[in-house]
Parts: sequence; C-alpha cells; structure tokens
Amino acid sequence: MESTFQKHSDRIALSFIDDYTLKYSDIKNKISSISSYLKDQGIIKGDRVAVLGENHPNWGLAYFAITSIGAVAVPVMYDFSPSEVAHILRHSGSKILFISTKYCNKIEDLKNNEIQQIVLLDDFSILPENFEKSSLRKFIEEGKKEFSKIKEAALKFVGLQNAEIKEDDLASLIYTSGTTGQSKGVMLSHKNIVSDTVSVIKMTGITPEDKMLSILPLSHAMECTLGLITPIMAGASVYYLNKLPTASSLLPALKKVRPTIMVSVPLIIEKIYKLKILPNFKKNFAVKALYHTPLIRKKMNLMAGKKLVQAFGGKLKMLCIGGAALAGDVEKFLHEAKFPYTVGYGLTETAPLVTGNIPSDFVFHSVGKPLGGVQIKIEKTSPDSENGEILVKGGNVMQGYYKMPEKTKEAFTEDGWFRTGDLGCINKKGYLFIKGRIKNMILGSNGKNIYPEELEAIINECSYVMESLVYDIGGRLAARIHLDYKSLDEAWFSKKFSESEIRKEIKKLLSNIVDEVNQRVPGFSRISSVYEQPEPFEKTPTLKIKRYVYV
Repeated sequence: MESTFQKHSDRIALSFIDDYTLKYSDIKNKISSISSYLKDQGIIKGDRVAVLGENHPNWGLAYFAITSIGAVAVPVMYDFSPSEVAHILRHSGSKILFISTKYCNKIEDLKNNEIQQIVLLDDFSILPENFEKSSLRKFIEEGKKEFSKIKEAALKFVGLQNAEIKEDDLASLIYTSGTTGQSKGVMLSHKNIVSDTVSVIKMTGITPEDKMLSILPLSHAMECTLGLITPIMAGASVYYLNKLPTASSLLPALKKVRPTIMVSVPLIIEKIYKLKILPNFKKNFAVKALYHTPLIRKKMNLMAGKKLVQAFGGKLKMLCIGGAALAGDVEKFLHEAKFPYTVGYGLTETAPLVTGNIPSDFVFHSVGKPLGGVQIKIEKTSPDSENGEILVKGGNVMQGYYKMPEKTKEAFTEDGWFRTGDLGCINKKGYLFIKGRIKNMILGSNGKNIYPEELEAIINECSYVMESLVYDIGGRLAARIHLDYKSLDEAWFSKKFSESEIRKEIKKLLSNIVDEVNQRVPGFSRISSVYEQPEPFEKTPTLKIKRYVYV
C-alpha cells in the first residue's frame, strides 16, 4: 500500500463528487496523523476501534489508520438501531469510536465509560472526555465547536505492511445483519481481505485509470473490500455521493463522474429497469405487441442498453452485481442489451467474494467461477440431486465468529470447508448457479424441495410488482407482494377510481399475478394465497429482505 501512495501521489484517491477531494499523497499524510493519534490514545495491536458513518472519504481514512497499526476495525452499519449499536460496541470491546454527526443519536444510550474516546468523522474533531452523549446532537447543532483537533504528529507513516503485523492477525470485525435476524461478529484477517483483493484485481484488471462511484454502505464487506480497498490498492479513484443514492441523485452523479467500474446490489438495477426502461416498452399497445416478438425485442433491448450505458456516464466497462439474486427478467434484458454487467457471489465470511467473472466471460444466470486461490464444492442434499450446500475453502475464508466457538464449529466441516448455508450447483465448465438459502427451502407435500427465491423471481417479473416474499403457512405456499404504486397511479389516473374501487382493482391484480405465476410453475410449487405488502419490505444493508420479520 505504501508503494501505491508513492506511485500515484498526484492522482485522486477518495473524493465527494462536488468537493473534498483527497489525492493519494493527502491520504498518506492524513492516515499517518490519525494513526499517531490512535497510538497516543494507547491503542495497540489487537485493540478494537469502531467506525459508524455514511459513505465519506474520511471513513476510508479511519479504516486504513486503524488497520495500519495492527488494531482491528469494527465497521458498524448505520441503519442498526441504537440498541444494536450499543451491543456491538460492548461485545467487540471497542475503545474508540469514529462516528458521523448524522448518526450521533445512535450512541445517546451509551455510558461514558463504555467508549474511551469519540471522534467525529466529519472533520476528525475529538469530543471532550466524559462528554454527555445525550446532548451531543444539540451541542453540535448549536455550533459550539469546543473540540480539540487531532494533532499533526511527526511520526513516520507506518503503512499497511507494518513489520509487526502478520497476515493471520485480525484486521476487521464485521457484525452481520442477516435475513434471519441473528447478528454475528465475523473475524477477517489481513490475509482474508488482501487475498480477496488481489484476486479481484487480477480478475477485473482494474487500473489507476479506473473510476468508481461508491453507492453501497462501506460498513458492509462487499463495499469495503470491493469498493474501497481494491481500488485504492490498484491506484484507482473512488467517488462518493453526499446523499442517498436515489434516482434523482444517482443519475446526475453518474454523468459527472463517468465511472468505469461500479459495485451494486440487484435492487438498484432492478428499479432502474422497472421504473425507467420497462415503461418505454409498454407505453402503447403497438410497442407492447412488438416487444413480445423475440427478434424485435432483442433489437429494442440492444438500443435501450446503449442508452443505459450513456445514462451511467458512457464509460462503464463493468457493473458488478452481488449480495442477492438478480431478477430473471432484468438479467434477460441486460444480457440481450449487451450491457457490461457481471454477477458475483460471496458472503461477509469470505471477505466477501467467492465467485465472479468479467462481462466477456460471463454465463447467463450464473454467478461466475471461483476466484484465484478459492475452491468450491457441492455437498449434495441427496445422491440423485445436482443441488447441494455450497462449501468454500481459500485464503479469503474467515477465522470464525467472535466469542462464538460453537457457531464457528458449526460453520465448518471436519476437514475445514466453510458451510455457506446456500444451495447451488456447478456445471461442467465450473460455473456456479445459486438456488437459494437452505434455511428458506420449503419441503413440498410430495417431498420435493421448493426454493422460495425462485418463485419470488417469477413473481417479480409480473407487471406492477416491485418485490415479493414467498413462505409456508400450514403446508401451503403464500406470497406477500409489494406493488409499484406509482405506475398504478399513472395507469389508473384517467379512470378516477374511488378508494373502494382501488381496493377491488388491487385485489384483482394480485389474483391475476398469482394465476400467471401458477401457470409457469409445477403443481407442487403453486401459490395458494396472496397478500398485499403496502410498505416496502424491511431490508439488510445489501437490500435483501429480512425474512424473519414476516415469516
């Protein structure tokens, strides 16, 4: 990393789109200063230091400063509740907390003796000792900047290759927010993160000329490794929005940055497709009819794909999608549009990437091949089934779950393979295909396995559906469906429906969706009942539905 800072000293490293730009020489000096401050506070190798904040160039500075002296970074997801934040800080034993002013309400319940020092990520101001956290927000809003600044120490920058740091030393402790609701602290070593990063650089061919627009939470392993550490190690530039990545903020940002590589979750590209692209193919009867003709549809998709590339700034060479399954109709469009996308697979426990590919070597519906140095195999659920649990082995696999020896033991086979909890299969060419989570699998009345994720993908292809959840009720399948209410309002505007008529139309629409889906699936996978989900589903930071909330 030290050589990267020197080689690319005058290049942009981390920046907001409109202001606060840090070159590689800047981040080297700032990391050195922050590292010195941590040492002055008595932070030594192995101590935990937490980081809680939105995506910001200073988030990366704090992370690198922590890990460069052998301390352990504890990224905290900003959408965790105050009680979850307090639990993580206590469980991890974090001594110092870097936090954004925006999320200071998350720590108001902490006792003063639970954190040694609090530093604001906004400008690295340090809160006075024994500061009353319950009045933090008011104190900041009133502008009483009675903080001391981190002093500029003259100590030599230690860099990430500090001789005292060994590859198996703990680098990061990430608390997951899974779909099952059970949060665990994943222990990732320097070797885990670096091995994954090196493999990703080799696979993608990322160079100092590349630009990335970061839109996923840095507190998640996916964005931290792939959207921060990887580009910085490669000498590339990373840009951040200073607001949430909504359509109104994202599209102008894309045109301004003109990124060459981006990391995304499926929901973002799915929303762009359903809200911006698909309506153009349904704007009148003639266009809709033509779009159902395969040859014409492919030509229309190809034209739309070119416009989509321009909407992304015109320079995009790779959109890396991961974190959840990509909807079938959306992938079909991206594939036929020749849009430069690729789908990868991984988990927090694998630092995170396990499989992936570049767009030119990608297979439709797969999640790619294993990264260099990573092995995968399938532990079949039955001798006559091609599907089974995906097992992983490699330098990227975690050390275990923090303070959870039993959970750690359960996560590995006796011969050291990590159990992902995901179902999948591998084709003859080595490409991995995901079926769903083992815990989500439903056993049908005829003894056959039902994968709710596959049914949800089919439901989500239906008109006016934004997202769905399939689950079992007393041996029968049910679905909760969140509709595209904006498009429905536009479609029904001229009809001037009353409230009771709207309810009848929604009930009819849901019934038609279920009928359409049941015609496409085997008898044992048919849905028996359907319910409207008026509000969007609660989601994890990677925008996967928190199933435990509804099932």
